[in-house]
Amino acid sequence: MQGVTQGLLTVKASQRFVIVAAEFNKWITSQLELGAREELCKLGAGPSQITTLWTPGSFEIPTVAMAVAKKGGVSAIICLGCIIRGQTAHFDHVASAATSGIAAVGPTTGVPAIFGIIAADTQEQAMDRAGLKMGNTGSHSARAAVHMANLMAEIVEGSRK
Repeated sequence: MQGVTQGLLTVKASQRFVIVAAEFNKWITSQLELGAREELCKLGAGPSQITTLWTPGSFEIPTVAMAVAKKGGVSAIICLGCIIRGQTAHFDHVASAATSGIAAVGPTTGVPAIFGIIAADTQEQAMDRAGLKMGNTGSHSARAAVHMANLMAEIVEGSRK
């Protein structure tokens, strides 16, 4: 590795991506999943290179992401969920657990796990981040996944040279 190394935004034929999405607030997360899938295809992925696994909620995403990463054969994992603040502390606990759990996947396994969970105060904020006004968090997460998959591949391949 010499000079500047940057992950390219082109999906290679050998790459596989797993989307782990929460069913809770599916009216938002289905838009995130669609955005991620469409972005991966725009960047060159074929349908057979993308698998979506649905969890009950955002709290369960890290468990599935870690299992997928440990199993191997995946270039990156895109974690998508939507947590909307309510009137109890439940929001804080779920958001914290999802964040720390997803953050542990990459350093533990070497497989990039992209954090695409919307933690919003209101439904309107969540909808804005699911494509209404502020882009689609799923699409942004897919771009990050391709970038990281290629960057990690460059680091691994570069260390063998």
